[in-house]
Amino acid sequence: MCGRFVVSQQADDLTAVFDAENDFADWRPSYSLAPTDTVPIVRERARSDTGEFVRRLEPARWDFHPAFMKESKRPQFNSRIETVATNGLWKGAFASGRCVVPMRGYFEWTGEPGSKRAHYLHGPDELLAAAGISTARKLDDGTWEVSTSIITREARDASGEVHDRMPVYLPLDAIDHYLAPEKLSPADASAMVDFLIAQSDRVAPTISEYEVDPRVNNHRRIDPHDPTLIEPLGDDPTLV
Repeated sequence: MCGRFVVSQQADDLTAVFDAENDFADWRPSYSLAPTDTVPIVRERARSDTGEFVRRLEPARWDFHPAFMKESKRPQFNSRIETVATNGLWKGAFASGRCVVPMRGYFEWTGEPGSKRAHYLHGPDELLAAAGISTARKLDDGTWEVSTSIITREARDASGEVHDRMPVYLPLDAIDHYLAPEKLSPADASAMVDFLIAQSDRVAPTISEYEVDPRVNNHRRIDPHDPTLIEPLGDDPTLV
């Protein structure tokens, strides 16, 4: 999966779908989110006073960075489902920091450098729920930063025609199980991987794609809040 995706919903729309409290009041819909951007995630967190778990919509940096990890020049924005439960960088967050990354769709590119073609991949509705992991670390100024990574898998169907990887998408009826706050044992983590594969198999055939203007790849020169970034390239209505 390449590093761009779209979240076109307002915060209130997201909290309504996921039955979550809103801790991201200043969120603005974006049609081109890139690695290291702040993105919305949904996760279960315990209240400090009662210990009760509550589902929240929260901001997170799209660059997974656990406290034990040294500074890296390369953003860690995707994690592979094949190793998310066993790799030392990911497995702790997969056991106890699972989250959902809402999105409307994502972008991939084909072709050679200098003549890249941009493709927008999306579901039949305006919301997809990507499985993710999250972690938090304390920064030098004393504040806490939440960061996230999107889990990817081998691409299928329309997604596989454009790229060999795709996000692990969950049907909405599978989210409660994935976000359950209990820490996973190694055996439970392995079972959760199997669950993600099976559930994402339900979503993969519903993904469609069409070509969009490649300017979306120039993150420094576009307005990420511009909805025309996901308009089909050309005037062919069959591309929608």
